[in-house]
Amino acid sequence: MSKTAGTDGGSRGWSAGSAAPTTLVLVRHGVTALTLDKRFSGGIGGTNPPLAEAGRDQAREAGQWLKAAADRIDAVLTSPVLRTIETAEIIGAEIGHRAEVENAFAEMEFGEWDGLTFAEVAEQRPAEMKAWLGSLEVAPAGGESFRDVEGRVLGGLNRVLAEHAGRTIVVVSHVTPIKIMVGSALGAPLESVYRMELSPASVSVISHYPGGEGSESMSSLRLFNARPGDLPLVL
Repeated sequence: MSKTAGTDGGSRGWSAGSAAPTTLVLVRHGVTALTLDKRFSGGIGGTNPPLAEAGRDQAREAGQWLKAAADRIDAVLTSPVLRTIETAEIIGAEIGHRAEVENAFAEMEFGEWDGLTFAEVAEQRPAEMKAWLGSLEVAPAGGESFRDVEGRVLGGLNRVLAEHAGRTIVVVSHVTPIKIMVGSALGAPLESVYRMELSPASVSVISHYPGGEGSESMSSLRLFNARPGDLPLVL
């Protein structure tokens, strides 16, 4: 996990060094039929729905917004899930990049809960729901825990930062992986995922600065949960 300004007395005065940061433009996918019905929708092990027409429109709007900074974007990565692939393809067409799959950024697998609403799981599987809400180490039957997903996502993040050092990368992913990357950048515990909200097709931006001689690597959250039209995009 990269340290962030404010985590201790020595880091409060941190400022970016001369090395170019690796900037991740994190985009949540557009809506699907399950998103609109507020149903659990996991990774490729679930129902894996396509984008709804409204979700395609959201992806197109996000791509058009990012187009203003297209000359600074070097690549587009996407989770292997259908809704993110479709979102990334639409964005890539707008900014002139072909999407590449990064498996680590897939959504949490919800196992037997996939396709159900929160209320349906609470009614049908109350003990499972209580255990899941009470521990980051508990997974839905056949699914992943938050701790499982954290290890997967941060492992992928470290690999992407090494492979794309000093570049600006669009990463199309999901609620849980994006929250984990944001929390890691802020030096926040995994419990912070419960205290964030991400809108469909929203954009969050994190810059990761490499450590130089005698200094540690640092991360800076530059934008969170922004939608086209909220403000001018600056990368």
